[in-house]
Amino acid sequence: MTPEPDPELREALLAAVPSLRAFAISLSGQVDRADDLVQDTLLRALANLHRFEPGTNLNAWLFTILRNLFHSEYRKRRREVEDPDGSYAGRLKVQPDQGAHLDFEDFRSALAKLPSDQREALLLVGASGFSYEEAAHICGCAVGTIKSRVNRARFRLASLLNVEDIEDLGPDSMTRAALQG
Repeated sequence: MTPEPDPELREALLAAVPSLRAFAISLSGQVDRADDLVQDTLLRALANLHRFEPGTNLNAWLFTILRNLFHSEYRKRRREVEDPDGSYAGRLKVQPDQGAHLDFEDFRSALAKLPSDQREALLLVGASGFSYEEAAHICGCAVGTIKSRVNRARFRLASLLNVEDIEDLGPDSMTRAALQG
């Protein structure tokens, strides 16, 4: 529980309420929202009274707290969707995470089975974003050699991962059907 402020500070806090309320109404445009802001401001001020430096402007400190609260709540509300009956939430679907983790582990295992020259070429071009020319320069070989290594690596990975067409990537058919809902 927060200790009771000294009587002089308590009176100063109470005297600030009408000004805080007027400022909150001007920010929010709603009397009930403004009253909530003032109450939250006073609660926060009381909880952080040890941070207030006596002799400084109490009203400025309180107005700063109120303004910060208002802007924090405004940013939070911008990201929220009003859904009083829960219909929006009922339509939300998310793909499960564990499949991606298992797919990644399968990929890492298959990648480790590639010959080192193919793995190196694939990682330079596919993962690191180097052009075939840059990868050839890094590896000290011809551009055609890099293209060939990358192509063989892709086909070998597809074989190791049992990927025959685009439908084999991503969620399985059961998960896709559930997400279509």
